[in-house]
Amino acid sequence: MGTASGGAPAERIRWWQDARFGMFIHWGIYSPVGRGEWLMYREHVPNDEYRRLADAFDPQHYHPRDWVALAQDAGMKYMVLTTRHCDGFCLFDSKVSDFTSVKTAAQRDLIAEYAEACHAMGMRMGFYYSLVDWRFPGGLFCHPYDRRIDYGPMVEQAHAQIRELLTNYGKVDILWYDGRHPGDIWRGKELEPMVRGLQPGIITNDGPDAPGDFVTHEQNAAPDDRPWEACYTMNDCWGYVPSEKNYKTVMQILGTLGVCAGQGGNLLLNVGPDGEGRIPTAASDRLRLVGKWMRVNGKAIYGSTRTVLRPPSEVGCSTRVGDRLYLLIHAWPGKTLALAWVGNRVLRAHVLATGDEARIEQRGDRVWLHDLPQYEPDPDVSVIELEVEGEPRWPELRFHS
Repeated sequence: MGTASGGAPAERIRWWQDARFGMFIHWGIYSPVGRGEWLMYREHVPNDEYRRLADAFDPQHYHPRDWVALAQDAGMKYMVLTTRHCDGFCLFDSKVSDFTSVKTAAQRDLIAEYAEACHAMGMRMGFYYSLVDWRFPGGLFCHPYDRRIDYGPMVEQAHAQIRELLTNYGKVDILWYDGRHPGDIWRGKELEPMVRGLQPGIITNDGPDAPGDFVTHEQNAAPDDRPWEACYTMNDCWGYVPSEKNYKTVMQILGTLGVCAGQGGNLLLNVGPDGEGRIPTAASDRLRLVGKWMRVNGKAIYGSTRTVLRPPSEVGCSTRVGDRLYLLIHAWPGKTLALAWVGNRVLRAHVLATGDEARIEQRGDRVWLHDLPQYEPDPDVSVIELEVEGEPRWPELRFHS
């Protein structure tokens, strides 16, 4: 293999591409309020007033090993936690800020506890970090770049805190940048070599003045020529909002995961713990059901690359892992499934959940799988594994009169 984008060896990012599924966590001093992580911005809360939220942030039920255990139960292979969101509050012990969990009510380095849990339990660990800090002049997203503003203190803080994060918490697998507003002020040509020097094995998304190792699409599974992921919320919010009830179903989550995996991408699925550090039951229940599915059908997800099979979207989607093709079906067709645009001779087809073998009929690129169970083997998404002759490929395009 050559090299991944950003100059990182392809081997460095291979584990991440094989993983395909991770947990995103938005958590901070906005969580006890329960109006989302953009509270300070959307309600235009002054710095002094917002600072008082730290006096109420003392999470007594924060047990990060429980978070890691839930992610592992769900079949997730990595985690990314907001070490500091755009509001500037650090969940870690920063020497360049007094707006931290160590220096306010909690009096704990919450990132140290998270890092310890991930390392002890064998979970790949990522740090989200927002470069922008709304407390600084010109830091608000509504404020365009202004050459009269001295952005230097905000930039210096970002460099110092990234250095702290990549120095004090052992091996860090992912640095997940956010908040590059307001433009080309971040001295990325200095930042990038510092990051690589402190953590040679790290991978990053797009950073300032550097393309990073992968690109992230927010709330959108958009295939990309580069290694890519889609980050999604489980409901309509990133941070904790107790009144938000619009949770995705298990079928919707699995469908999104399948679409990402089938296009060679990852799903980074978000949870928003409450102010005490508890992941809402509506989220954890769904994740456990996803994990139950993954224990049966995960071979269709892990290590996937772009698929060459396009089942009808009304039926489901497909993935490819090595020389195997997988049909992820949310609308079970009954005893016979019809496919077209199949580029290989199909040698075997069986249902992962039950082991039922299908009888195969094939004419050119058209395939019928007969003798399937009458009713769906899985209430959410059922998977059929296809073994084909040769390297999976697109069919030759021929038009029928």
